[in-house]
Amino acid sequence: MSEIKLDGSSQRGAAVGPSRISDCTRGPILTGIARYAKPSLDWLLIFVPLAILLRFCPGGSPTALFVCSALGIIPVAGWIGRATEALATRVGEGLGGLLNATFGNAAELIIAGIALSKGLTNVVKASITGSIIGNVLLVLGLSILFGGVKYKEQYFNRAGARTSAISLSLAAIGLIIPTLFHSAAYSSPAGWSLLAEQKLSLGIAIVLFLTYFCMLGFTLKTHKYFFQCGDKAAEESGRQWSRDKALVILLISTAVVALLSEFLVGTIENVRHSFGVTEVFIGVIVVAIVGNAAEHSTAILMAMKNKMNLSVGIAIGSSLQIALFVAPVLIFLSYLFGRPMDLEFTMPEVFAVVASVYILFQISGDGETNWIEGVQLLSVYVILGILFFYLPEPQR
Repeated sequence: MSEIKLDGSSQRGAAVGPSRISDCTRGPILTGIARYAKPSLDWLLIFVPLAILLRFCPGGSPTALFVCSALGIIPVAGWIGRATEALATRVGEGLGGLLNATFGNAAELIIAGIALSKGLTNVVKASITGSIIGNVLLVLGLSILFGGVKYKEQYFNRAGARTSAISLSLAAIGLIIPTLFHSAAYSSPAGWSLLAEQKLSLGIAIVLFLTYFCMLGFTLKTHKYFFQCGDKAAEESGRQWSRDKALVILLISTAVVALLSEFLVGTIENVRHSFGVTEVFIGVIVVAIVGNAAEHSTAILMAMKNKMNLSVGIAIGSSLQIALFVAPVLIFLSYLFGRPMDLEFTMPEVFAVVASVYILFQISGDGETNWIEGVQLLSVYVILGILFFYLPEPQR
């Protein structure tokens, strides 16, 4: 009891008085109540059992199952991130960085992998572009806005942000090449071939995958000082869990995300017909937001604590992982499932990625942000969302 003073005679009187005991216990009780009462993504865990009930109870609404599954994935994905962070702090800097980078987008990878196994290729490809533009425009926009409301100007490591932005632009080039190939091949005498486009996409996926490991070596080994911001908050929170506890939570959370993703993907067709939306809209907006929501909240909280290095790093780093790691892995998985996928996107998706990367270059150039820049990023995201809502189903 921190309030009891060990100063002689007063110690005994404090130990026996009932009112004093009440004062000592009231602090921890109120602290515990405040901790559980404050806003948290963990409140959304209630949707996990609700989704299971809707799935296995007869007469359940597919739309309600879709919504509950989507909301349930958000906090569980956050637990995957916390468990990964805890493991990373205990296995050493190099392996820990690799673990963090690789499992940073576990939820998106699981959702997309299940959708791929069910043949929902349009949703999978749309989720790739949606995650990239969502991290750059939505996550960074909200972070800059909420941080800018509290602080007039905020600053971040311009060198690290610019290096990541350049890497993202190169990755974006790799992702849009198959779309350009498709357009050029149609106008050539030899014509377009699906097999040639699949081989092209596979070759690009291999290059992006190798580039990913080069980026890991750059950021974690040779030039890690570019990306250091002196903030140990993540490490301190990660050390609260033991290695065994973190491993158990990681395995359980991954299994729950896989289960909820199965529910989510299984109801996509019903939701499409009920609301009249396309697979591209569900992939670009809904799946991308659900898979990244845990990281979204972390980036915003860091910005509100004036830790823009972390916030910018989360937004750009997550986009890089999608382009350099998740997209190639999904290409490889498509061959294992016997459903080879290519990297041809619709022209609106290509434009959205290029526009997002261009805006990121403008934002990261001066190393400082203010709230109006956040509004501008969010405005572009909303405009693109309206575009994808009214965009008809593509003929791939």
